[in-house]
Amino acid sequence: MSEAGAPLLELRGIGKDFGSVIALDGISTTVRAGQVTCVLGDNGAGKSTLIKVLSGVHRPTRGELLLDGQPVAFGAPREALDAGIATVYQDLAMIPLMAIWRNFFLGSEPTTGWGPFRRFDSATAKEVTRRELAAMGIDIRDPDQPVGTLSGGERQSVAIARAVHFGARVLILDEPTSALGVKQAGVVLRYIAQARDRGLGVVFITHNPHHAHPVGDRFLLLNRGRSMGDFAKGELSREELTGMMAGGDELTELAEELERPAGR
Repeated sequence: MSEAGAPLLELRGIGKDFGSVIALDGISTTVRAGQVTCVLGDNGAGKSTLIKVLSGVHRPTRGELLLDGQPVAFGAPREALDAGIATVYQDLAMIPLMAIWRNFFLGSEPTTGWGPFRRFDSATAKEVTRRELAAMGIDIRDPDQPVGTLSGGERQSVAIARAVHFGARVLILDEPTSALGVKQAGVVLRYIAQARDRGLGVVFITHNPHHAHPVGDRFLLLNRGRSMGDFAKGELSREELTGMMAGGDELTELAEELERPAGR
């Protein structure tokens, strides 16, 4: 993808304090249309705080957030969503016993009729759900089946397709592969690629470099709220990315310690 033009979303020196605690400091990166920006870090690295800044839950203490090249300051998640920034959290905000199509339109149900005769247009909802999932390469057996009967990867795909349908331009995915096996994680990575290929700017939050590197175009590495670097894909091999995530020299020392012969 070309780097020409203004990014969809740009972070410039973003910092967030909670009293005397510095949760984020000096975080800068870009999110472009048709690209995936991966944000990597272990627990406590600041990934969750960054998600909340981007999605309008927290205002940054310092730094600047730009959308389409213009500074923005979201006061609430609804404002970020109205601007086209959608976040898919780990819990997916779905009701397991409800049908797939009901979950797809949860809170934004289509209606037919007018005034006191207005009612939920279930036929349209089912058709749109089936069509939008098919556009993402997802073939559901029956839109009436409870969403809880789907696999973890399939539920993630429904959440991604829902965000795309409701106008997301920037899609933030919070550890979408963390609780999945190898096969289901592969399913989700394909759907991330589908969203990217449809022109969205994707922010993929993860602690797994093996999941990030195949789909990522840009990599922001966090450690205790600070940036370890912001790299384009061509600047960082998978081995280098893994080494930076794993602690590099620390991991080598640990391996040498564990491999010492017994009795020494």
